[in-house]
Amino acid sequence: MDLKNIIAAIALSAAVIVLYGLFFAPDQEQLSSLRDSKNKELVEKSEAPKIEAEVQIKTISREDALKDVDRISFENEFIKGSISLRGGEIDDLELKTYNRRLNSEEKIQLLNPSSTNEGYTFNTGWATNSDINTPKSDTYWVVEGSNKLSANNPVKIYFENNDGIRFERIISIDEKYLFKVKQTIINNSKKTFKIYPYAIINRNNLPNDLTDFYILHEGYTFITGDNVEEVDYDEVVEKKFSKEGSSGVLIQGDKYWMTSIIPEQGRTFRFDLDYKNKYRASYIDIKGYETRPNTVVEHSVQSLIGAKEINQINKYKTDLRIEKLDLIVNYGVLYFIIVPMHKVLSYFFNFSGNYGYAIILLTILVRIIFFPLNQYSMKSMGKMKGLGPEIENLKARFKDDKQQLQKEMMKLYKVNGVNPASSCFPILIQIPIFFSLYKLLLLDLGMRHSPFIWVWQDLSAKDPLTIFNLFGLLPYSVPSFLEIGLLPVLMGSSMWLQMKLSPQPSGSDEMQKMQKKIFMLMPLFLTVILAPFAAGLILYWVCTNILTIIQQYIINRSITVKS
Repeated sequence: MDLKNIIAAIALSAAVIVLYGLFFAPDQEQLSSLRDSKNKELVEKSEAPKIEAEVQIKTISREDALKDVDRISFENEFIKGSISLRGGEIDDLELKTYNRRLNSEEKIQLLNPSSTNEGYTFNTGWATNSDINTPKSDTYWVVEGSNKLSANNPVKIYFENNDGIRFERIISIDEKYLFKVKQTIINNSKKTFKIYPYAIINRNNLPNDLTDFYILHEGYTFITGDNVEEVDYDEVVEKKFSKEGSSGVLIQGDKYWMTSIIPEQGRTFRFDLDYKNKYRASYIDIKGYETRPNTVVEHSVQSLIGAKEINQINKYKTDLRIEKLDLIVNYGVLYFIIVPMHKVLSYFFNFSGNYGYAIILLTILVRIIFFPLNQYSMKSMGKMKGLGPEIENLKARFKDDKQQLQKEMMKLYKVNGVNPASSCFPILIQIPIFFSLYKLLLLDLGMRHSPFIWVWQDLSAKDPLTIFNLFGLLPYSVPSFLEIGLLPVLMGSSMWLQMKLSPQPSGSDEMQKMQKKIFMLMPLFLTVILAPFAAGLILYWVCTNILTIIQQYIINRSITVKS
């Protein structure tokens, strides 16, 4: 395809996007205003009371905060931590199988006491408009029985107010990341009141490992029935958000980690997001419970607190019967490609025991799937090159009649079985595959700190080696903009060789010179641009280039022999 046609296609695409944005795209201010009014309406029409604000405590160190109050300890194979008996909140959780940094034994501390700078907690409670003394964030709970929580050993805590109303919580965990809090009210008083169960996630500040990358959602996700809505941290600072439903989950998600609120499914509830000195994500049961003397009320809330392991989340999706729970891992519009790709990658990982080899096997599979299409494209490009002299003759004969020239060229292509667009079609088809793999490697927790042979220790991070100190052989570091690793260099080199082997499109001398410059600069440009990308993604590109070179070499040989 001529360069001018490519440029025209790009210009036309850009024009369509711009015109759509000007005339057809929804007015963002109008949408925002509509959502604000809807949120306000949801809160105003609800009878449910406001959830009590947490008492502000002077900031102290994590170590001091954990010693500051009596606690219930919990542990299973994957998490460990403790629950504060002041307020009864889960505010100490460590991920036992994930290190904070590469080559470090320090573990990820996901939840932290509210009195620390990194305060991040989960709690449940009861709200009421009646004159009832309910447990608050500074209420001290009493342990009944064992104070050690494990997968097969739930714990029970209680608080009894001056009216004889007893509030109980039975807290349990499964073998992975699921917490369940069963709340019970035993009304031994003579009062009748209406009370509303709630759950809340408090976070003092933004996560330290916030990527703030436009392609990656970090913040909150409402999943209510079939509806999914994402809200970024900075949006919550500006305004409040509310969402009603009778099934679903509210997720607070970082790149790899999550905390969530899973209400009792089937009851009408409202999710709320707001910010006032801290980020608050809450749920409240809208209907509430009419509590009469000598009656018992029970209500349960669950929470997934841990790592975004997609296989485990899929299991919870089935067990908890929550549709779209797997959207905790945000794959975006390419979800339908990424999900099966993840399954294949996981299979290859289980087979090979290494994500680097799994990526190579996935690359081979993708090339096999697209082999017939690429084969046809490469042969067509070879035929196009052979037609070069005839095309030049036609251009000389019909230089003053462009319309007739196009007819004669189409006739020439048809007679020789050549499709000028065939060289672009395979590329367009594979673009979604490439971006799907990029999103998969960006979000797949299995890639984190995953090594490949003896050179790369983390395929989810950029290649740490650089050509400017001979890949670490010379004893000095280089500026970050010069950190071009071994894999990007291999990618650029293989791309250059691939372009050398590819048949060059025909055209005028001036256009051929321009195309040669582009072909020469493109590998260098992409080497620099892609240097910061994940090493696993660059490994995929290197393998793709090598397989393409082999395929192109074989086709070129066959065309030469036939000639």
